[in-house]
Amino acid sequence: METIEQNRTEGFERVFGAQPSLRVSAAGRINLIGEHVDYCGGKVFPASLNLNCTVYARPNGTDVINVYADDLDENAPLTIGKIADYKHIKWGKYQAGVAYVLQQKGVPLIGCDLYYSCTVPFGSGLSSSAAIEVATAVTLCELTDTPYDLKELAVLSQKAENEYCGVNCGIMDQFASAMGKKDKAILLDCKTLDYEYIPFELGGCELIVANCNKPHALVESKYNERRAEVEEALKKLQTVCKNVTCLAEITPEMFENAKHVLSGKIRDRAEHVVYECARVQEAAKALKAGDIERLASLINASHDSLSKLYEVTGREPDALAYLAREQEGCLGSRMIGAGFGGCTISIVKKECAEAFKAKVGAAYEKQIGYAASFYDTSIEDGVTVRRL
Repeated sequence: METIEQNRTEGFERVFGAQPSLRVSAAGRINLIGEHVDYCGGKVFPASLNLNCTVYARPNGTDVINVYADDLDENAPLTIGKIADYKHIKWGKYQAGVAYVLQQKGVPLIGCDLYYSCTVPFGSGLSSSAAIEVATAVTLCELTDTPYDLKELAVLSQKAENEYCGVNCGIMDQFASAMGKKDKAILLDCKTLDYEYIPFELGGCELIVANCNKPHALVESKYNERRAEVEEALKKLQTVCKNVTCLAEITPEMFENAKHVLSGKIRDRAEHVVYECARVQEAAKALKAGDIERLASLINASHDSLSKLYEVTGREPDALAYLAREQEGCLGSRMIGAGFGGCTISIVKKECAEAFKAKVGAAYEKQIGYAASFYDTSIEDGVTVRRL
């Protein structure tokens, strides 16, 4: 760890000609269950990972925010007085968006040098964008000694992604990145932002994260199309289910009595959301009770619904999840994130973990034609801040 830290600080000095004075990190996340329900007002069940975005920073005495990525070796200078004008740049857009919403909120911005080093794989469904946004928001507040609330910064980071970057994401990713705690999962109500920490204990099992290595791109995918479909479903269901304000308020029983107003794909999309919301509640009960087999069966049902009803998985995530389930010691596996690529999570007995990775990896490469990646992950705090 010291070597990594030293390499990064030396990198900062090489790029900016000075030592950083601040280090901020924000985590990527997994979601145990509750996929594509956050923007429908549902509850989700994320946890923050040891994979994170780390920012090294210092004030530079100018009117420019320099954002540098160590993996891209690319710097984007963002002029504070023109911070609204960077929506179309390739690197630096997320940082510009966060700076813009903070500025609109009245947070003072100062010229600074920001060096980004991210271990969250891009396009993986582990939410590298939220980690970048939250880390940026905390850093910009810290540099001006502006008091901040992590929950509020999560909301502002989501606003930046929605309004500045054009990705119509829900609140889960930013919230998990900002509010995550070590060895805890967060049962989060995406409508009210009420939340509960639940101990993340899998007994004799461990959680294995695998990347199918087909990156997704949310803006270019069918993510926004799905959002439009569930909004249409809600309007039709509201003609029968009076007084509901979001799909998450519709129980499975209510849905069965009202689904006649829907048809085709619109009905499929709504059915996924309604039953996925119910699965989240059951999963929280199962984790609290230590019933890992029940939790795993719900995870399997979630993936099946994402694949068949919501149609956001695709060939690669399906292969990874279903090959995982064939292996000894695997209790459950599903795609996480927005889909169309990205990662799966699998609950696997500890004594079978290494054989599981080897066998799934070999079978996946044979079926798909290229390799998957497996990550050694742990559940850690979302945000850490250190003065240097």
